[in-house]
Amino acid sequence: MPAVLSITLRRSLRFVLGATAVTALAATSACSTASSPKSGAAASATGGGSSKVIQVTAAENFWGSIATQLGGEHVKVTSIITNPDTDPHSYEPTAADGRTVAGADYVISNGIGYDAWSDKLLAANPASGRTALKVGDLLGKKEGDNPHQWYSHDSVYMVIDQITADYKKIDPADAAYFDTQKSTFETQTLAKYNQLEADIKAKYADTPIGASESIVTPLAESVGLKMLTPETFLDAESEGTDPTAADKAAIDQQISGKQIKIYVYNTQNSNPDVVAQVNAAKAQGIPVAQVTETLAPANATFQDWQTQELQGIADALKAATGK
Repeated sequence: MPAVLSITLRRSLRFVLGATAVTALAATSACSTASSPKSGAAASATGGGSSKVIQVTAAENFWGSIATQLGGEHVKVTSIITNPDTDPHSYEPTAADGRTVAGADYVISNGIGYDAWSDKLLAANPASGRTALKVGDLLGKKEGDNPHQWYSHDSVYMVIDQITADYKKIDPADAAYFDTQKSTFETQTLAKYNQLEADIKAKYADTPIGASESIVTPLAESVGLKMLTPETFLDAESEGTDPTAADKAAIDQQISGKQIKIYVYNTQNSNPDVVAQVNAAKAQGIPVAQVTETLAPANATFQDWQTQELQGIADALKAATGK
């Protein structure tokens, strides 16, 4: 598991950025942002061996990693949020980000109130023929719903389907290639991820757990775990607002009474309330598993990151239940 980061991130539901300011940013730089890691095949494609290379910009690197692997040698993906210490909620776009979006054939953002700044970048850098995927719209989610859909197995597979369909529309000559990439990604690349999710659900369905914030909720739903932590507390921690005394008291009781079997902790969003809960759980002998909001380390693939976290949760559940 990754080491616990003592990082207190100030978070907000919405970052409001004037379109005029973003336009100015976009106009002042010809730089590009840090790129998502590419496979050797993708890297070689940029050298001219590919019939077409789609320029892709992903607002966050977890979607960028998936887009990279689905596109293979026919895409070049640049992710804007790559630093694990960066809070996507309140990120301030740079001039380089505007330039990256301006040159993109395809832009992927999360939506659901998570990265409102990406809408401003798109509006400030219009381009004819550009394709844009907002994950929240695809999933039928609106602002106020849980935005952390990359922790939902079903949502991830819907995004995979849509990215592949969009690649085929942008580059129809290579449609068969994209179909092969998708098949390989789903059946081989994600095999361990799929197996761990299935195993946890089969062995530990309805096991009560606690968590530090709402990022864990879609994961718990995917693997059939029962979330006991009040959703109002989880949302408050995710949004950077103060949780209620009643919610904190309820969680203290759940921990002291061992009503939860494990506690799942987002190490990228820590504060005194959460640290106190983690310490209390450990003191009661309740195993603590760790997750992060974005790829950790930053150069990890989506599947390696997710399987490491799922394995940690499975290990914690085994230690707690003996199964």
